[in-house]
Amino acid sequence: MPPSAAEIEGIFRAEYGRAVAVLNRSFGDLDIAEDAVQDAFTVAVQRWPADGLPPSPAGWIITTARNRAIDRLRREASRKDRQAQAALLHAQSELAEEGPVRDDRLRLIFTCCHPALGQAAQVALTLRLLGGLTTEQIARAFLAPGPTMAQRLVRAKGKIRDAGIPYRVPDEADLPDRLRAVLAVLYLIFNEGYTASSGPALVRDDLCAEGIRLARLLAGLMPDEPEAMGLLALMLLTDARRDARTTGSGELVLLADQDRGRWDRALIAEGQDLVRRCLRRGQPGPYQIQAAIQAVHSDAATAADTDWRQIVQLYDQLLAVMPSPVVALNRAVAVAEIDGPEVALALTDRIALDGFYLFHAIRADLLRRLGRDDEAARAYRAAIERTGNAAERNFLERRLRAVSAH
Repeated sequence: MPPSAAEIEGIFRAEYGRAVAVLNRSFGDLDIAEDAVQDAFTVAVQRWPADGLPPSPAGWIITTARNRAIDRLRREASRKDRQAQAALLHAQSELAEEGPVRDDRLRLIFTCCHPALGQAAQVALTLRLLGGLTTEQIARAFLAPGPTMAQRLVRAKGKIRDAGIPYRVPDEADLPDRLRAVLAVLYLIFNEGYTASSGPALVRDDLCAEGIRLARLLAGLMPDEPEAMGLLALMLLTDARRDARTTGSGELVLLADQDRGRWDRALIAEGQDLVRRCLRRGQPGPYQIQAAIQAVHSDAATAADTDWRQIVQLYDQLLAVMPSPVVALNRAVAVAEIDGPEVALALTDRIALDGFYLFHAIRADLLRRLGRDDEAARAYRAAIERTGNAAERNFLERRLRAVSAH
């Protein structure tokens, strides 16, 4: 049976990052790699519906992209295009030295996180190239307007080109200096998978799996970095709840209402073991603290058993090392379970996150619990306007109908 357009699009999302990474390694030029992979997928859209899927779609894409890039570079090199000549020479000599990072995608992530770029640009550029995220999805992750993020990406690529920043595997001594941005990239890849910023489904399994795969590689590459271990623990403990987050029809289920029997106990055990190992290191960082918060949730047999006081204490610690409005918002949710919705609402109203749908959704829930239904309805509408995910929107619309009925 020939593949559908949706199947081809799924292959594109899953394989784009790997293909760009492999082609970048072949040609030493990111623009050439991106253009070649785009060309290959254009050919796939034309051929696969008639010819059927090849035995290895990923291999087909990489081979086709490489061949088309070489053909194009040969034509341009004959016109004395120095960039094309250099790329051809690079492809013919193929890197013999692997360096400390042997996974192509992880190698390119470290390469993109070059210190000459600001951290926000490093993270955004890498998410665009390897995370399978669109510019709009990256903008949502950064709580920034889409056009602003598009300009940042253009400037980042322009700086790399104009400054002649090489796309190469960093030396082992360079890895720690780039770790913070690499951790941020992997965290955002996983987050986009766990709660997709747009689309019909709440979760993108491919991005969750890729985030965890890369986090495992990173923890193995840098076993003495507790934050790499903490990030892996955070992903595993969070991902353990994935199957319980939606009903059979894809409707969102809140943490308090989830069937904890559907939580993945093997992932929880692995994640909790990593948290304990982090605690023994005595070097707490943001990802380790977030993992500890998830470990507390995973310890509770029921929602009522959750140790909310310990969670608030951990959020206090997290705010001390990583002050941010999103952390403050999550802390307010925990405070509501101890001191009630009125105290939590007062905390929430001090936070400046008007563009973030979850800010309005949390306000709406607190107002609903206080019986202030008109205000809750307005907050639910604001949240609905700001989310691009259909499962989240459907949940919020159900809550809006309930408070409006009152």
